[in-house]
Amino acid sequence: MSSPSAESRRTWLEVRRQLVDNRHRLGMEAAGEYSTDRRVAGTPLLAPTHWIPAAPLALTSVRLEFDPDVAFTRSAARPSLPLRPDGSHYASYAETIADLARPTVFEDRPTYRLLAADLAGPQPVLRFGRGTYFDSINTGEAAAHEYTAGRHDLRAAIGDPWDPARRPINVAISTLTIRSDKESHFYLHWRDPAKVGHAGGLYQVAPSGIFQPSGEGNEAHDFSLWRNIVRELAEELLGQSEDYETRIDYDKWPFAARLSAGLAEGSVRAYCVGLGVDPLTFATDLLTVLSIDADVFDALFGQVVDGNDEGRVLAPEPFTAEVVDEYVHRKPMQAAGAAILQLAWNHQLG
Repeated sequence: MSSPSAESRRTWLEVRRQLVDNRHRLGMEAAGEYSTDRRVAGTPLLAPTHWIPAAPLALTSVRLEFDPDVAFTRSAARPSLPLRPDGSHYASYAETIADLARPTVFEDRPTYRLLAADLAGPQPVLRFGRGTYFDSINTGEAAAHEYTAGRHDLRAAIGDPWDPARRPINVAISTLTIRSDKESHFYLHWRDPAKVGHAGGLYQVAPSGIFQPSGEGNEAHDFSLWRNIVRELAEELLGQSEDYETRIDYDKWPFAARLSAGLAEGSVRAYCVGLGVDPLTFATDLLTVLSIDADVFDALFGQVVDGNDEGRVLAPEPFTAEVVDEYVHRKPMQAAGAAILQLAWNHQLG
């Protein structure tokens, strides 16, 4: 007969497997527990009205504010955690994953934590403080685990998941990248559950990455939505490492400089179409669209990789109503990816 501690770990792993194997279905079910007026563009993604602008915003028009001294003081309910072999409880959901089901990419890096957002007003603004990647794992991913097991303690304690006072919120910048031509195409990423701790087994727009500095000492230097997107483009579509040994000189990095020149001249267009929360995991994504003229795209992305550290990059898909509808409504897409695709089509950003 197994010990109580071994049985608790076995039970936790079984629920974790159910979560990983059924993320899309569970997310659709969780979305049904919220009012339809919180759903973004008819997708499962959730947002209050002040997070979704009536029309696309130029990415450069979104003002960023940083307050590094604001601490998160409200504590959510403690998630149900299994026992270590010595009989003590694991200290956090992230520690449990690291010990029992560690994915390839799983590191508690510093992040910019969302404090407030208004994207529908006359002066769009996002305000941030300091956070860490495991903040989201220990709240949202833990809440998804409990939901899978039929428990709602964390969800009840958190309440409205779009309220930054209710839980620490990391923001992923998720970008639909479109090669703009007479027949435009877009890129998607399939997240390998063996490699990632969040959203494994789902499709997502590419690139998508947590808003965070590139390394120690770069907090102020990298506090830029655009710079984050540029790094993620290089990492996810070109296979560049995300481990930067020195501070990035974006003006002297040819890839970044050419993209920025295109943004200034109009051959590259970057939009923000909103901000939203996943109904299952509470992952929060800034919804962005990058439309790049075909000649510029081909010069920068001559060879898009077919895989990276987090999964598989799909062959480019035609940006058509039929393909958008297929991924939004019939494929296992992350809620944020589905919302970006639908909003990009609604606004004809290709």
